[in-house]
Amino acid sequence: MVKRIASTFGIVILIGFFGYCWFLPEKVSAALIKADKVVVIKSKRLLILMRDGEILKAYKIALGKQPKGHKTNAGDRKTPEGSYILDSRNPDSKFHRSIHISYPNESDILNAQKLGVSPGGAIMIHGLPDSLASIGKTHRTWDWTDGCIAVTNTEIEQIWRLVPDGTPIEIKP
Repeated sequence: MVKRIASTFGIVILIGFFGYCWFLPEKVSAALIKADKVVVIKSKRLLILMRDGEILKAYKIALGKQPKGHKTNAGDRKTPEGSYILDSRNPDSKFHRSIHISYPNESDILNAQKLGVSPGGAIMIHGLPDSLASIGKTHRTWDWTDGCIAVTNTEIEQIWRLVPDGTPIEIKP
């Protein structure tokens, strides 16, 4: 009887060990994979997370209400174009969560000065306001932000985990 219990216990331990080894590497490696670049293609309404030149994830997006062209001044409702950094985040954003884009850069500031306008700021990748969270992917049927890049709340949660502060973002026309 003791031998049978010991044998059964050994088999359970062995199965547990193999199960642990089988599933653990995938979970650990998935937890370590972070994007090293974000690319936005405005004309395709697409945000792409990259790692070592490979696509990790892609998301459909909504843009500023005036999506064509580069943002030049506050209130123009355009999403900027160019190279920036994702430099900070707000877990308590009125748009669920938000990740700040380092717009305006030096070139944007100089251009705005030449035009005699303010370049604006507060450009983010963000989710949906709590009052509209239930519309989910439907938000992408029109460009509705003031220049930000919008995804669903589930998507901003994923992006939040996969994109560390300091990640470069390239926003293309």
